[in-house]
Amino acid sequence: MHSRLFGQLIICATLVLVSAAVPATSVAQTSGAQSEFSALQRLDIMRSKLDGMRRSLTSAISSMEPKDSSEKKNPDDPRERLRGLDKEAGSILSEVNDIRGKQERSEKYDPTILDRLEASVAEINTRIQAGLQATASARTSATATGAAPVKKKKKGRFFGLLGGGGDDKYEELTGTVAPGRDRVLFEEAAKQVRKGSHETGRLLFSTIINTYPDSPFLPLAKLAIADSFYLEGTTSSLIQAAQGYLDWLTFFPTDPLADDAMLKVAEAEMRQMGLSDRDVTHARKAEQRLKTLLQQYPQTSLRPIVEDRLRETQESLAMHSYQVGNFYLEPRYKRGKGGLKGAQSRFKEVIEKYPNFSLRDEVLFKLAYTYQQEEEPDEAAKYYQDMLRNFPNSNYAEQAKEQLSIIGVPIPEPDPARRNVAPAERPGFVGNLMQQVMGRADITVNSNGILISKDKKDDVNDLIDEAIQHNGTLPTNVTPVAPVQRVTRQPATNPTPRPATQSPVQPPPSASPTPTPE
Repeated sequence: MHSRLFGQLIICATLVLVSAAVPATSVAQTSGAQSEFSALQRLDIMRSKLDGMRRSLTSAISSMEPKDSSEKKNPDDPRERLRGLDKEAGSILSEVNDIRGKQERSEKYDPTILDRLEASVAEINTRIQAGLQATASARTSATATGAAPVKKKKKGRFFGLLGGGGDDKYEELTGTVAPGRDRVLFEEAAKQVRKGSHETGRLLFSTIINTYPDSPFLPLAKLAIADSFYLEGTTSSLIQAAQGYLDWLTFFPTDPLADDAMLKVAEAEMRQMGLSDRDVTHARKAEQRLKTLLQQYPQTSLRPIVEDRLRETQESLAMHSYQVGNFYLEPRYKRGKGGLKGAQSRFKEVIEKYPNFSLRDEVLFKLAYTYQQEEEPDEAAKYYQDMLRNFPNSNYAEQAKEQLSIIGVPIPEPDPARRNVAPAERPGFVGNLMQQVMGRADITVNSNGILISKDKKDDVNDLIDEAIQHNGTLPTNVTPVAPVQRVTRQPATNPTPRPATQSPVQPPPSASPTPTPE
């Protein structure tokens, strides 16, 4: 019984409760944001929202049940309105589950149905929120009449919001409406999230959204729910965290914390990044979010952090293209099976798009090699000279000088500012092995939310503490706890320089795993 009820609680505390009513004008925007996820992710988000809506409706209906079960149904009774909404939500949920089944079985279906379902979920959410607010008004009226709540024996139910609960300590908080109770709910929800009871915290934050539509805590309650998913940190939670922050940005695009929310969307993607020789979808999404943040908020105080995150994300993307280039190059070098043009295009992509790539000297050297093999010495010389000018201490410097001598082009003087640049260091065997086992990119994004930090220090207030102290508003002079700055890692071993080769130059094979070319 307890495990079943705990499962109900988990369903109740889902992403649906992140958003208030979505206006019709924002349906397209929400759909566009969700379309960035895979089909399964979009269906899971819709299913979570609908499950949560139905749990909220069940709770509201249960708390307003008539004492006399024989009482006739009244079409104007708010309970009947909520029952109708529950039936509609159930119908949409059934369709979502049907499409999800087809997706899992790889059966064909019209992909545009996902957009239609997302619009339906947004529209039913609008009406459900209105119904829940009507229920809150009815609860307030019941409280004003002075009717004392009947104390029931505690059994089986978990929280008054689920339609029962007796002596449960949250029954009064969630079951009735009273002035100032939104603050109490907010404070208790924050405590629960900090304790790691993320579902409980989301449930309490959601009660504010559904029951106190005019509460000053409502915008921060929405943001705190997204934080709770981010703090939870599982793959499913990070997907819902990103969607929660995007939903919040839909309603509060000019809020002082809007740039922080957009950064968290990018960081949620970064925390899902795999190794560069595998799928780089999350890295691409993170890069797009970070670039958009800098475009939309050019004066943001987060710029140093955003630029740092962008460099880290682009390092992974550049490594992916570099490894694909090696995949194309090495078959020609070793087995004469072609691939030179494919390698050349990938290396050029790295040079043009990722100027801060840590192995840029290698890329320049190998790009020059491809032109030399195509008998385009002028182009080859250009890249050899670029490498020697900017990476005079590269492990490929002697080979590049030798090739320039063969081509008959002068060896350039190094840029004075680059004379002391050390060769790039790469992880040794153990480092590579550990990364392959973990299957995750080695990133430095921390796990703190915007309002709530993962490991709160006693002498530092989170933003949520400031909000409680100031009754739901944030002073203009406070900012979120600063994210941990990225620390440049120094791998354990240096790569062994290869001796110069005879013409034509033979680039050493890559030490990194080779990805499947796109």
